[in-house]
Amino acid sequence: MSMTHPTHSPEEHPVLETHGLTIRFGGHVAVNDVSCAFRQGTLTAIVGPNGAGKTTYFNLISGQLKASAGSISLYGEDITRLSAPARANKGIGRAFQLTNLFPNLTVLENVRLAIQAKSRIGLDIFSMADRHVELIERAEHYLHRVALIDRARDTASSLPHGDQRKLEVAILLALEPDILMFDEPTAGMSVDEVPVVLDLIQQIRDQGDKTVLLVEHKMDVVRSLADRIIVLHNGFLVADGDPAEVIASPIVQEAYLGMGASSHV
Repeated sequence: MSMTHPTHSPEEHPVLETHGLTIRFGGHVAVNDVSCAFRQGTLTAIVGPNGAGKTTYFNLISGQLKASAGSISLYGEDITRLSAPARANKGIGRAFQLTNLFPNLTVLENVRLAIQAKSRIGLDIFSMADRHVELIERAEHYLHRVALIDRARDTASSLPHGDQRKLEVAILLALEPDILMFDEPTAGMSVDEVPVVLDLIQQIRDQGDKTVLLVEHKMDVVRSLADRIIVLHNGFLVADGDPAEVIASPIVQEAYLGMGASSHV
């Protein structure tokens, strides 16, 4: 397989692939020989009961954990040995574990710093004023998208939990990744906050130029957003396909109800 970075053509390669991906913690195999490919413009929901290996699989893809066996490729390039920051630089964006907020800086400054880091903008004495205005305008754009513009001047630490999660989404968007990974993005949010984030994820999917991976327990959310569902159970990939078919399948019903699902893996 070529190690060069092609011009991001989904026809040449899936955007992201895992090949026999496995991780062991002592005698426990948390993710077991998972092979899966993800294509540009799709939203794949990763579901399964607690302890199924969903977040561990996310951690392997984004680089927080190192695989015991198997490999990961991005646009056909093997990235298995790359660090989490190196993977982020290549376009893998992980919400909620990608970055820590700067608690004593304002909401706006948190997003502005992400834009500056992504653009590698150096502010010299001659361009400082113009560049600063440009960065602020771009940061405000992302805050509008997550409905936080009214909190722009507040410190990040003063935000309630739900707003902090929305700020993390804004930071992720500002880093402009090719792959956006959301691990239960609505957890801890109030009922009225949830639609803001779900609508944003749907907009990202509908743009067609990103690849979205979503871990989510709420099946109504999964059904409304996903183009495809994959199911993990006891670390195995046990189902992969159309949302309606996968949700209705015996393996998913049994896995979520906890009745005899182990006989299927």
